[in-house]
Amino acid sequence: MSRIKNVLEYLEHSALAHADKRAAADETEACTYAQLRERAMRAGTRIAQAVPPRTPVAVLGTKGVQTLAMFLGCVYAGCFYVPLNPLHPQARRESILRTLGSPLILVQDGCERLLPPAAENVLLYSQCGAAADEALLRGIRAGHIDADPLYVLFTSGSTGEPKGIAVPHRAVIDFIEEFTDVFGFGADEVFGNQAPFDFDVSVKDIYSCLKCGATLEIIPKAKFSFPQPLLDYLCERKVTTLVWAVSALCILSGYHAFEYKVPERVRKVLFSGEAMPVNHLNEWKRHLPRATFVNLYGPTEITCNCTYYVLGEGEFAGSAVPIGRPFPNERVFLLDEEGNAVTEANRQGEICVSGTSVSAGYYRNAEQTSRAFVQNPLNPAYLETVYRTGDIGYRDENGDLCFVGRKDFQIKHMGHRIELGEIEAALQGEGGVERAVCLYDAPSEKIWAFCHGGESAAAAKALRRKLPPYMVPHRFVHLPALPLTANGKIDRKKLREEYMT
Repeated sequence: MSRIKNVLEYLEHSALAHADKRAAADETEACTYAQLRERAMRAGTRIAQAVPPRTPVAVLGTKGVQTLAMFLGCVYAGCFYVPLNPLHPQARRESILRTLGSPLILVQDGCERLLPPAAENVLLYSQCGAAADEALLRGIRAGHIDADPLYVLFTSGSTGEPKGIAVPHRAVIDFIEEFTDVFGFGADEVFGNQAPFDFDVSVKDIYSCLKCGATLEIIPKAKFSFPQPLLDYLCERKVTTLVWAVSALCILSGYHAFEYKVPERVRKVLFSGEAMPVNHLNEWKRHLPRATFVNLYGPTEITCNCTYYVLGEGEFAGSAVPIGRPFPNERVFLLDEEGNAVTEANRQGEICVSGTSVSAGYYRNAEQTSRAFVQNPLNPAYLETVYRTGDIGYRDENGDLCFVGRKDFQIKHMGHRIELGEIEAALQGEGGVERAVCLYDAPSEKIWAFCHGGESAAAAKALRRKLPPYMVPHRFVHLPALPLTANGKIDRKKLREEYMT
């Protein structure tokens, strides 16, 4: 069998093997594999007539079947897609578009009102209905290599601007091949998609389904505000597999929702994004005793996940769930501050990753790329790119990796990696704020903002226009002046001691 070079081979194989099978569905529509391929090829033809291959296409659409077809249409055109979340503030979408350099914007019908006022290069999905030009698409495919980008996902940036992580086809293929094999996914799976399409957790849902010929049931975001309708949806759609952020799982366990109904078809529960509280984990395990539970770890920069830990049967008795062992074909190791290998049990080091699944760096951001994607300091002989995660971990006596926390001002909150510097940059100059510093209280999972000048209501209102909801601080403290260290830096330790303890 020839080596896979393009993720469209997953779609095309499943469209042949499972033409009439339900490929994806949201709350209002569904499509078969044959229909999904046809829609994607039509969109790809129209996109290819507008822009050349290997260029970004910003996709503005709600999480659903149409947006999935638009993503795959970008791939048929030889381009890479960049999701624009319609639930995020306009300012954030405009920032992403500036970084991309005025790309083609592919827009789901009904989302035109969310376009920036000066948007020019716009294509509506409704304009992609003409027959596919298969000769054009074949010509584009002939020029494809697996190092070409598949997507760019934007995450928080320390400079105040979001940074885009460019992920090539080969990174996704390398990960999905191992991911689906390790957990035995097959055509009978029904994935209940929780993650937004601009969050890399959704990459596991989408491409696992396409590879295996499984079904993707796209769960509306609104369902996660009401536990009972969410459980009804899981049962009605006969969902078998959950690849969810920890915070989403905790919505059900936190409200003791299983007293209302248990989604008994669910047999695999994979979680990631932040540390899973043991009490919530055991609530799930008590009600789904035959399901397999897996803790996944890995930042977007290494393509979804690099380690996993399969929990045993029964309740988990430890205080924290390990992040486990590397996936096949991924090298995960620890480095100390001098760049030396950390091999002893229980000694902490920075988690570093190398392998095919490491992304291509940050889009149009060479400076930040060079800081995070570096030559392996343990290998002086040849080029070996390593991603330094900034996460601190250690190996326990069993050889499993365990996560400790961050080494810098980046945090993990609600499953998202957030640069506190981006919130600070957004605050300064808004609502009368002259200077700001943000801290994270991990036990209470709350972001604190300490401000010189301004007032809380105005500052919070300004941030909601610029940042996603999960980045808006929970607490605002306004001070006559921010305390400084002897070196003239903001005294974060003093702020934490005086206000957060």
